[in-house]
Order: sequence, then structure tokens, then C-alpha cells
Amino acid sequence: MRVSTADQNPSRQYENIGQCDKTFEDKLSGKSRANRTGLNDLIDYARQGDHVRVASLDRLGRDTRDLYSIVDALTKKGCTITFISEGITVSKDGSSAMQELFLTFLSGMAQFERARILERQREGIELAKTQGVYQRKLNEEDVEACRALVDMGISVAEVARRYDVSRQTLYNALNSAGAYSQSR
Repeated sequence: MRVSTADQNPSRQYENIGQCDKTFEDKLSGKSRANRTGLNDLIDYARQGDHVRVASLDRLGRDTRDLYSIVDALTKKGCTITFISEGITVSKDGSSAMQELFLTFLSGMAQFERARILERQREGIELAKTQGVYQRKLNEEDVEACRALVDMGISVAEVARRYDVSRQTLYNALNSAGAYSQSR
């Protein structure tokens, strides 16, 4: 399982893949494989004869090279991988040329769609900036500093003003870091 942010819910993916003996989950963007502990644990755990079920191609890897690297690592260990949404099963011995072609095509489409999403996001941010409505996000360092200010008794509204973000943005950042509850 992989969801792009910590606050997204993977329950739909669990429903799609059905009952499994063991599950591995990451709650972050698929762009960086190095920080995907669930994926790395899966690859380390995988054994000959295991059947890996993945909700869809874009949940395993976002670009073709990364997807093939992961598929290769698992199939070399003797695993079979099924992508539920696409209806593709890949294994070291049983993959047909058509399945390999389809896998390549679909992973390329996922990569293309990711690039389009990022392009639209950049365009939206630029438009929001020109209209003066863009709200910046807080990085981890900012969140820690904001938490310290709130803990010192400075109001969330004042901290939000100091960091040029909305109160809701600050609440969301503090809640995501497990640092604050609005009911506090």
C-alpha cells in the first residue's frame, strides 16, 4: 500500500487487494524510493513463491525505471506480482511478452500523468501568486518553531501572522506533526 500523504486513507487499496498474509504500507509520495520503508521491508521480506498483490501500478512506482527496478527485484526473488486494477500478473517465468508490453505502457502512462499533474500544480501556484492568494507551506523547521511559540503561549492566530500562513494551514501543519489539537 502507498498513499501520497500521511492523512490519506489506504482502506480502498486494502479492499481492492483482498485478504493478505502480510501487508506493507508507506504514507508518503512515491517520488522517493529511499524513504519508503514499507517498500524496502517488502523487498527484504519477499521469498520464493510469494504472491505480491498491488492495488495499481502507480502505487508501486511512479516512473517506469523505478517500477521495473522494483518488479525486477521481486521477480528475481521468485515472487509473482499482480496489479489488481490493471489485471496484470508478472513473474520471472510466467510473464508473457504482451504482459510485459502492457506493463511498460501503463507505467509510462502513470509517469506521464504524474508529470501533467506537477505541471498543472505549478501553473496553479503561479496563477495564485499573481492573484495574491497563494498560501505557502511550512517546512519541518517552521513547524517546530511554530510549535515552540504556541507552547510559549502565543496564540495560533499570531503565530500564523508571523509566518504568513492562514490559521488553518498552521493547525494542519501542527496536527500532521502530532504537535497540536484545535481542542487544546
